Parts: sequence; structure tokens; C-alpha cells
Amino acid sequence: MSSLNTAAELWFTPAMQEPLRTIEWVGVKPGARLPGRVRMIDQTRLPEKLVYLETDNLQKIWTAIKTLQVRGAPAIGIAAAMGVVAAVQKSKARTGAELVAEVERAADHLATSRPTAVNLFWALDRMRRLARVNHRQAPDAIKQRLVREAMKIRDEDAAMCRAIGRHGAKLLKNGFTVLTHCNAGGLATAEFGTALAPIYTARNQGKDISVFADETRPLLQGARLTAWELSQAGVEVTLICDNTAAQVMKEGRIDCVMVGADRIAANGDSANKIGTYSVALAAKAHGIPFYVLAPTSTFDLTLVSGEKIPIEERAAEEVTHGFGRRTAPHGVKVYSPAFDVTPARLITAIVCERGILRPPFGAVLRGCSRQR
Repeated sequence: MSSLNTAAELWFTPAMQEPLRTIEWVGVKPGARLPGRVRMIDQTRLPEKLVYLETDNLQKIWTAIKTLQVRGAPAIGIAAAMGVVAAVQKSKARTGAELVAEVERAADHLATSRPTAVNLFWALDRMRRLARVNHRQAPDAIKQRLVREAMKIRDEDAAMCRAIGRHGAKLLKNGFTVLTHCNAGGLATAEFGTALAPIYTARNQGKDISVFADETRPLLQGARLTAWELSQAGVEVTLICDNTAAQVMKEGRIDCVMVGADRIAANGDSANKIGTYSVALAAKAHGIPFYVLAPTSTFDLTLVSGEKIPIEERAAEEVTHGFGRRTAPHGVKVYSPAFDVTPARLITAIVCERGILRPPFGAVLRGCSRQR
């Protein structure tokens, strides 16, 4: 178990002796990193069953990302990095250059899985760069470096999430109620989460914090994952339909909104699960602080604004056949973007591992990125 794990700082099931691990690399042989497999919680099976998917097959890892068995921008990046290792660990490449070519092919394929979460491309670029820099090394030496890099990406994310929790907890007073959308907790990261990290940290500090969780249509990540995760951790959570968010704000039940992000543009515009923009508008109308919490690996300073963020469109069946049952007429047209972009003008602050960033975001985002 990673030295980063401490029971006081992790999300976990109270009935279990060990904290849950969303995603990790497990060696086939005791004490050895290679050969190994990716082990991850299959999030499509929650909340009915806690099931782990374990594989060393590149295509199965690609499918796990595509079909949301593993989801959440940081977790996707970790899965991709480990997927590169899985793809090349048994390679018969005779030279470092040959192995680098295999790394490139594996990374290129994984990059086609989902377009919006920048962490996916950030992690794959790290794996590519490491392989290229070491192209003169023997193939086995490069493989060892790659598996260490993938594990480093996982451990760095865990540390960033804990730091986000410490900074974000400063925004939560005793007795606060937080509204969140989708799932940006331990299930979406290496552990602990981004948007949920301050809640766990604040509770560890003795603060009484409760949560309203939007169900998050059409795949119900808020209902299936966030409500489950918070309940398991002993946090008071109330599940609401997406179209109830403005009403509970009007009733004075919400003190602040905390959401994650899949990509943050240079001006602070932030892409998150579809419906987040609506929540931000409602929060603005009711004078409620709206916070975006994400690691610096989510910053994409190559994009001037959120208008340039590529938005994934999901299959129509996710809307017309909710969890296998037809709920719409045959032949109806469907538009199903997986994400929307919240303009920076609606964001009270962005919380990353470096601290709490206030608008205007341009200069502070650049400063944090340079420190990476």
C-alpha cells in the first residue's frame, strides 16, 4: 500500500478495514511491478455491487475509459498511463527505439477514448516523453521507468487531492451545506477526490458538513456514485433531481457549490459534466459562491477560452434507454453532450493543489502551471 494512505485522510467504507482504491497497478508476482495489471473499481456496477475490473489488455482498458467503467478526469489519466505500461510490458522489442514506437502506438490509441478530459492527454504525454528521453536504454529498462512513472502519476494525484482538500476546507464553515453535481470524489481520482475532498477534510477537522447531490442525468453519477460514496463515508447526503437545484438554493438550503472539472481553459472557463453551467447560473442568481476544484493537471493553457474545449457527445441510447428501459418514443432526435462549459465570470474561485485562486484567473493559472 502506498505511503500516501492514512485512514484519517481517505474516503473509505467504515465497515472496511482498508480504504477503497479507485485504481492501482498490481504486480502479478509478489514484490514485482512487472508483469502487472490495472485494477480499478467498475463504476458502472455501483451502487448495487462493488466490483473490481482487473486487466492487462490495452483494448479492455480503452473500453473501460470509453464506457465509464473508470471515469473522472484524474482517474482517466491514471488509467491511460497504466494502460501504456500494460500494452508494452510483454513487448519483444529488441531496441529502445522499437519499444518507444510501441509506446507511441498505445498512447495514440488510448487518446481516442474520450476527448474532453485533458488529464488523459496530459498523462499520455508524460509517458511518451519519458519513453522518448530514454530511447537509448534497453527495452527492459524503459519498461521499468514507465511503470514507475505511471505509479508516480497515481501517487501525485493522491497528494494533489489531499492538498485540494486542505485548501478547500478553508471555504467551509461549521454547519455548511454544499451542493455538488456529478461525481468528483474518490471514485473520480486516485483517492479522496477534488470537489468532495474539502468535505472529507472539513469533517476530519470536526466540522459538521452536509451535502445535496444532484442526480446528474442521464447516467446518474450523482445518484449512483456521489450519494453512495458520501453515504459510505458517513457524510449526511440528500439526493435531489437535477431540476431541483435552483429550488433548494431559493429555499436557503445551500451555502456553496463545489464541482470538479475535466478541463480548465487559460481564462478560467471550466468544462464539467453537463448541467454544471445551469447550476452555476442558479448559484449566481441566488448569491451563492460557486467553486471549481481541480488539480493543475486539468489546466489547459493552450486554449484561450472554453469555446475551444472539445465537448464529447454521447450515444443517444443513454438518453432514450435509461439503464436499459426505453423512456422516449422511437425515432426521436437526441442531443447528448457529456459536458458543458461554465464561464469564468460565474466562478467564485478555482481551488487547486497550489491554493485558492481568485479572478481574474489568467495570470494565476499561468503561475500555478509554471510551478508544476
